[in-house]
Amino acid sequence: MKIAVIGLGYVGLPIALALSKKFEDTIGFDINEERVAQLKQGIDETEEALPEQLAESTLTYTSNLEDLRSSTFFIIAVPTPVDINNAPDLGALRAASRTVASVLKKGDIVVYESTVYPGVTEDVCGAILEEASGLSCGIDFKLGYSPERINPGDREHTLERVVKVVAAQDEDSLNVVSEVYGAVIQAGVHRATSIKVAEAAKVIENTQRDVNIALMNELAIIFDLMDIPTKDVLEAAGTKWNFLKFFPGLVGGHCIGVDPYYLTMAAQQRGYHPEVILSGRRINDNMGKFIAQRTVKIMVQNGLPIVGSRVGIFGATFKENVPDIRNSRVPDIIHELREFGCEPTIYDPHACPDEFLHEYGITLESECSGNLDALILAVSHREYLEENCAQVLTNLKQNGIFIDVKSVLSKDLVPENTIYWSL
Repeated sequence: MKIAVIGLGYVGLPIALALSKKFEDTIGFDINEERVAQLKQGIDETEEALPEQLAESTLTYTSNLEDLRSSTFFIIAVPTPVDINNAPDLGALRAASRTVASVLKKGDIVVYESTVYPGVTEDVCGAILEEASGLSCGIDFKLGYSPERINPGDREHTLERVVKVVAAQDEDSLNVVSEVYGAVIQAGVHRATSIKVAEAAKVIENTQRDVNIALMNELAIIFDLMDIPTKDVLEAAGTKWNFLKFFPGLVGGHCIGVDPYYLTMAAQQRGYHPEVILSGRRINDNMGKFIAQRTVKIMVQNGLPIVGSRVGIFGATFKENVPDIRNSRVPDIIHELREFGCEPTIYDPHACPDEFLHEYGITLESECSGNLDALILAVSHREYLEENCAQVLTNLKQNGIFIDVKSVLSKDLVPENTIYWSL
C-alpha cells in the first residue's frame, strides 16, 4: 500500500504522520512549498504536531506532483470553507481532485476527508476524477469517504482516540479503506452504509453543536436583560442528569461556523428552507456585534467616554490555545467598536500578525501599554488565565470595564474597582 495524503494542514498532517508509522511508503503532499520546507525542518505552524513527532517520523514531504505517481491510495484533506455569501466553496477540493486525477491509475482508491454536503464526493469529485484521468469511476478506480474529526489544540481527543467513520463505493473498497484507517485508529472504525450517509453524518456533527450553542447564546442575551448570571443558571441546570452542557460564546473556526451552511444550501436546492439551523447561524454570527454593543452600553452607564476610548481585546484566534484564525469572530467585535468611535487594540500570543493582517486587515499589537477604558477577554488563552490574569487586569484604568466573554475568570480575581460583565 503506497499512501499519499493531499493537503498538510490541520487535518492532513496528523493523518499522514499516523499512517507513516504503519505504511512505509507514505507521502505528504502540499502545493504550499513554504509549508513543505518548514515541515522538513521540523516546524509545524499549526501546532498540531509536536516537534518530536516530526523529528521521529519517516513521512516524505513533497510539492512535486511526480512523487505521487507510484501512490495507490490517495487521501484528500483540503479546506472546504464558505465564501462571502456563506455559500460552499469547493475550489480547493476541485483543484485537489484534478491534481490526483493527473496521476490516477487503474486500481487506485481516492478517499476524501473534507467536509461536504451529501453527494459531493461521488457527483462532483468523482466526475472531476473521471474527466481529468479518462478512467471510469467505480470501475477503474474507487471512491471512499472518511470525514475528519480533528479538534485543533485538543491533546485528549486525538486522531487515534476517536472512532473513524469510513465509507466506500462497494464492499471490496470499503474493506481496504477500513484496513488502512484501522491500522492507526485505536478507537476503531465505523463502516457507514454509503458515502452519502458518511457525508451527512459529518455535516450534522457540527450543525448540532452550532444549534445548541446558539440556544445558549440566546439564553445569555435573555438572562442579561433580566440581570441574571448565565453561568450560575447553567451550573444549576447542569445538575440534572440529562441536561446538555453547552455554553455561550463566539462561534468561529473551520467547522462549527461553516459546516451548517453546506447542509442548508443542499436543502435549499431541494426546495426546503431550514429554519432552526439558519436561525442558529444568525444568532451565533451576531454575537461579536452584541458583545461590542454591550461593552459600549456599560461604558455609557458608568460615565466613561466612548469616542476615542481605548478598548483592549485579548485573543484573536477562533478558539483558545491554537494559532488558527480561520473564521474568527473577534474581528466582528473590533468593527462594531470602531462604528461607535472606540479605538480597539488587539493582542494574541498565538496568532500570526502577518496572517491576521492579510485575512482581516487588522494589526495585532505585540504588547499592551495599559491605561485601557475597557478590556475584552475574547479568547481564553492559557496566557491570560490563572496566575497571569492579575497581570492582564492591571492594564485597566480604575473603574474600567472588564468583559469576560466566556466567564472563565472568577469574580474573586477581579479588582473591586473594576466593573465586570460576562455572557
